[in-house]
Amino acid sequence: MDKAQQDAMKKEAGIEAAKLVKSGMIVGLGTGSTVRFLVDELGRRKQEEGLEFTGVTTSRRTQEQAEGYGIKIVNIDEVDHIDLCIDGADEVDKNFNGIKGGGAALLWEKIVAINSDYIVWIVDASKLVDVIGKFPLPVEVIPFGAMHVIERMKERGYKPTLRLDADGKPVRTDENNYVVDLHLERIDDPAALHEDLINMVGVVEDGLFLDMVNEVIVGDPNGPRTLVNPNKA
Repeated sequence: MDKAQQDAMKKEAGIEAAKLVKSGMIVGLGTGSTVRFLVDELGRRKQEEGLEFTGVTTSRRTQEQAEGYGIKIVNIDEVDHIDLCIDGADEVDKNFNGIKGGGAALLWEKIVAINSDYIVWIVDASKLVDVIGKFPLPVEVIPFGAMHVIERMKERGYKPTLRLDADGKPVRTDENNYVVDLHLERIDDPAALHEDLINMVGVVEDGLFLDMVNEVIVGDPNGPRTLVNPNKA
């Protein structure tokens, strides 16, 4: 699948998900290439249809894009709940477990998600897998003592690498933390892995989003399709 095809499917999924947003809602807006299409469509609906909603974003770059359309964005602590959260995902398995954080926004994404009444992921068909783990699992760690955390991950066989930017400097999250990517190839017991990682001192959060999503909108060559998580129905 070439990039143009992939982008077309991402755009389809984003436009489909935008239909779920109704005036008066508080909406969590995720981060990533598919969400950019979603925000473009919500901006169009605001300008052409008068859609009025309040957004809570999972990254500063989504906030800037949304505010460029005149969408009202508030801090998560200014609202008592979020009606609907729409975000992308790097991988989704058949049990509706996902890996997120390819864009280094996993901590804010998880905070917004757990405070949302209903969660939708928008992906292109290439993100659907049988078993998650081929996509490197992002883990957000604080910079102080980060090399010791990486050493501990190496000892456990997690194959960690510190994520670097184009200048060879550590990538920083919106909270100024580092991202360590675990090259696991497959994760057979994501719950056990999450338990191990989250209990490591120095780890802030991992990119395992387990059985949280209500539905996944998939951009497909034949048009968007929706997968509903039976455990959340």
